[in-house]
Amino acid sequence: MAAFTINGSPHAFDGDPEMPLLWYLRDVAGMTGTKFGCGQALCGACTVHLGGTAVRSCQTFMGDIDGQAVVTIEGLSPDGMHPVQKAWRDLNVAQCGYCQVGQIMQAASLLRDTPNPTDAEIDSAMSGNICRCGTYPRIRAAIKLAATGA
Repeated sequence: MAAFTINGSPHAFDGDPEMPLLWYLRDVAGMTGTKFGCGQALCGACTVHLGGTAVRSCQTFMGDIDGQAVVTIEGLSPDGMHPVQKAWRDLNVAQCGYCQVGQIMQAASLLRDTPNPTDAEIDSAMSGNICRCGTYPRIRAAIKLAATGA
């Protein structure tokens, strides 16, 4: 049995250890903010934080999360005021919006590890998150804004 937390709340799982965390979050825990994109960890739509690190929940298995803390978009900031979320709104980053949860979670992880990233560091950290609408210039600008704390 795996025991872990999601957004600070305790959870336990005694099912198939090969079940992707994404399906647990959406189908069992009812946290539908995390999106299914490709199912192969190539697009980043399903990004969550596991033990403080951004991971692709479609390829993170329930058997591998015992004792760890999972943070989803719902837990990043319950009131939606995390600096990244605020910057996203201030700069109207989202177009269709489908990928944006994963983008926000990846950006929050980047800023936690690199508080004042360069363009190259932003590009490198965000390279695994695909935006089909091409909002990359707004994503970069929002990350820079969030880094200022404004």
